[in-house]
Amino acid sequence: MAIDFPAEIEQLRHTYASVVAVTDPEALRGRIAELSEQAAAPDLWDDADAAQAVTSALAHAQADLKRVEALGGRIDDLETMVEMAGEESGADAEELLAEAERDLAGVRKDLSDLEIRTLLSGEYDQRDAVVTIRSGAGGVDAADFAEMLLRMYTRWAERHEYPIKILNTSYAEEAGLKSVTFEVHAPYAYGTLSVEGGTHRLVRISPSTTRAAARPPSRPSRSSR
Repeated sequence: MAIDFPAEIEQLRHTYASVVAVTDPEALRGRIAELSEQAAAPDLWDDADAAQAVTSALAHAQADLKRVEALGGRIDDLETMVEMAGEESGADAEELLAEAERDLAGVRKDLSDLEIRTLLSGEYDQRDAVVTIRSGAGGVDAADFAEMLLRMYTRWAERHEYPIKILNTSYAEEAGLKSVTFEVHAPYAYGTLSVEGGTHRLVRISPSTTRAAARPPSRPSRSSR
């Protein structure tokens, strides 16, 4: 089914306008100018904690502005590509439309992520997060699973280029982790990860159960005459 690019782009622009209204790029620029002035102060590092807070806030504000502005440019580029495809024919048009389809998927995803971020308006949502994983009373399986969860969150952070710092680790006697606590340093880390609170339950399925589930149904028997 052919994609209705004009309708898709119109929807992207509508969503983008909502994001811009919430993020307020002009206010962000003012915030960046203010923080840049503070960061340039000669006595900034006389107080290391205060300096870290200023430089971190500046980096986060710059990243937020860059993210919003870049998405606006990508929507413009997508519209231009679709217009160019309309002026071409044959293989050239098909190639441009295929590239436009890929770009549309990427823009749609990144815009959706940014839209979700604008909903994180809680008091602490913009801050870093401290995450603790405990294996509980599930024995070796639970300790193994706790270690799997740590790897999962670590890889998630690496994909998003979010720095992680392990604060403490308690290893289980046989394998895995009893508990681990780590920090995630990123804008809106707390707002994003606060919904991860809760208990994960690990259920093992025996091989015999798996084979039974995969077995095709038997044919109904014919009645003898």
